[in-house]
Formats: sequence, C-alpha cells, structure tokens
Amino acid sequence: MSRIAVKPTLQPELFVYSFPVRVYFENTDAGGVVYHGEYFKFLERARTEWLRAKGYDQHELAQRHGVVFVVRSISLEFLRPARIDEELGATVTLAAIDAATIEVVQRIERGGECLLTAEVKLACVKIAAFQPARIPRELRDVIVG
Repeated sequence: MSRIAVKPTLQPELFVYSFPVRVYFENTDAGGVVYHGEYFKFLERARTEWLRAKGYDQHELAQRHGVVFVVRSISLEFLRPARIDEELGATVTLAAIDAATIEVVQRIERGGECLLTAEVKLACVKIAAFQPARIPRELRDVIVG
C-alpha cells in the first residue's frame, strides 16, 4: 500500500481538528508560563480526541483490533509562550498516511496566534509484541475520508 500525502486545496479548515485546552496552574512554571513538557500533553489529548471524533478510541483499537498508536517521532517549534488561565486550541491536521504510519501536523494556538508547531509521526503497533502492524482498513478509510 502506498503512502498517501494529504494536501487539501479546497477549504483546508475542514481538514483541521481543534481541541480546546485551558492552561492551569499545574501546567506552568513559577512565572506562570506553560512548562515546555506540558505541550506534549496538550498535543496528545488533541490526537486522542481527533481519533475519537473519527469514531475510534484507544481502548477500542486495543480491544477490537489488538493495535495502538505510538509516537515514533516528534518535532516541536516553540514560537510564543502560553500563560496560566489562557484558553488555547490544539489542532490536528492529517499530513500523510501509509500502511502502518500516520503523519500529522499539530499547532497550539491562542486566538488565532500560533504558539507552537509540531510534526508527529505515529506508528501502528501490535499490543502483544509492539511490532509494526497495518492500520485497520476501516480506520484508515475513516481517517482518509
């Protein structure tokens, strides 16, 4: 199965999933600025809810298909700080998909201003051995749309 690069040209906003995030005290350092490691949590929540919005949750994938998605690689670029009590949006945009991997581009935004960009490669693995596995066909079809 070949790699499908997804490059929406008409109404690209329809291909973006956005998940709201509130910054709490626990997410910040002593100065009230979001600690860099917390962004990984925000991004993970958005990816999890993106899959849930597609009709799949992590538990179902594990129980029904015997697979889970793991982060194979992630690259972040920090552009601006987020602060305590701010409302942010964590977005997910499908960039590419092949037989066993999904690539997404993610952003953390505040009122339309981009604070962070991330390129994430997810690998589908069998739970039993953590070996690469094909993405279940029905899920792949839903993701590609």
